[in-house]
Amino acid sequence: MFLVSQANTLRQLHQDRLSSYNDQEQQAIELIGLLNKLYNERDVQVTLFGETLDTTSVGQVLALHQKAAIREQDGKPIAIADTLEMVKALASSSDIQSARVDVGQLIANDTDLQAALQEAGDDKSAQNGTTDVVLYGFGRIGRILTRLLLSQASSKKGLQLKAIVVRPAAAGDLAKRASLLERDSIHGSFTGGVSVDDDNNGMVINGRFVQVIYANDPSEIDYTAYGIDDALVIDNTGIWKDEAGLGKHLQSQGVNKVLLTAPAGGDIKNVVYGVNNDTVGEDTIVSAASCTTNAITPTLKVLNDEYGIENGHVETIHSFTNDQNLIDNYHKSDRRGRSAVLNMVITSTGAAKAVGKALPELGGKLTGNAIRVPTPNVSLAILNLNLKQAPQGADALNEFLRKMANSNTWQSQISYTDSTEAVSTDFVGTKHVGIVDAQATIVTDNHATVYIWYDNEVGYSTQVLRLATQMGGISYTQIPA
Repeated sequence: MFLVSQANTLRQLHQDRLSSYNDQEQQAIELIGLLNKLYNERDVQVTLFGETLDTTSVGQVLALHQKAAIREQDGKPIAIADTLEMVKALASSSDIQSARVDVGQLIANDTDLQAALQEAGDDKSAQNGTTDVVLYGFGRIGRILTRLLLSQASSKKGLQLKAIVVRPAAAGDLAKRASLLERDSIHGSFTGGVSVDDDNNGMVINGRFVQVIYANDPSEIDYTAYGIDDALVIDNTGIWKDEAGLGKHLQSQGVNKVLLTAPAGGDIKNVVYGVNNDTVGEDTIVSAASCTTNAITPTLKVLNDEYGIENGHVETIHSFTNDQNLIDNYHKSDRRGRSAVLNMVITSTGAAKAVGKALPELGGKLTGNAIRVPTPNVSLAILNLNLKQAPQGADALNEFLRKMANSNTWQSQISYTDSTEAVSTDFVGTKHVGIVDAQATIVTDNHATVYIWYDNEVGYSTQVLRLATQMGGISYTQIPA
């Protein structure tokens, strides 16, 4: 009799949970419709603690609500019903335009939506403009940027990818480029459709035409002939890294500014978005620094602000890249000629030195090395730091970093995990720039060792696009401020 009763109880529990999940699915479907309407009609994007809510995936929306905590130690999940109610209120407000709204922060902090909208209404700095974008180069970063730009719902505002420039190639090149975009061994199949337009020498990506231009030198291109003007060129070839080389882009017809996806030399600013992007001003050539610099600088900044950094060493365990050989062969750089898939390869990194360009107060205080390892993506930076003020143990330091990761200011740049099972592949595709691994934190007196995971492709590319948006003169009202 007891077993029958227990079976009935479990059956009822299963039915109740299934019914609850079905209700959540319906709420997610309704939410997605509102999100698309806000984005398409008013250029309003809604996030949940910095994570963009996917307007095509019910599963992703529900999963984000499962893992998004109210940012308290009890880890109470945000209910999708609360998000839906908040987004309905946003949709009913006729005042909101060109905004980025974080409903997670609003709900977690019990923020009055009308008060937040009133405060946002006083911000007159938002510019709902349009900027043509040209990707010069179509390698790993170029294709990731393309995916990020064209996987979201179409909009007539913001960054508009108009062209991709590659070197002249043999027949069939266009189809190969399209295939490489559509299929990726690390990040999987592209979400959407990719087709080749041979007649116009371009690709149609999620319904949007992107011109493919073949050229050997930036200065030889007339972009206005393709209907492109005042464009921002994102150079991800790594061929030119100084003002003389990158300045060739500005000699082209139709180009206004240049953004380099590599560390730059000379007087070109190396910018980590969220840290020193306020220094860009009217610069026409800017560097987005490196993936490692972007991953570690935000965490180094908050640690320096809180504890002070005397000095330190950064060791990067970095996935291999295309500049290494698959098997042993000649290479101009030391050690990189040895097989990338068979060896751990000690090499140099300029990331530690580049931190000083983004954070002058740390200039000359950090050294660095890199070890290339046989994994294709996701890297790990180890910060060994001597602090001026000693944290009260690893738990205290972790609690500080958790609060920074959960703050409205740093949630897009710093993330946090305390999982005992986390490994590198868990972070493939993450848009967070750096993820602090709390389980690995070590504190001895005033010496701290902090481990930071990062997707050196997607995380970095997300930062590049944030900087590109700023350089394009596009800004959004942030809610909450």
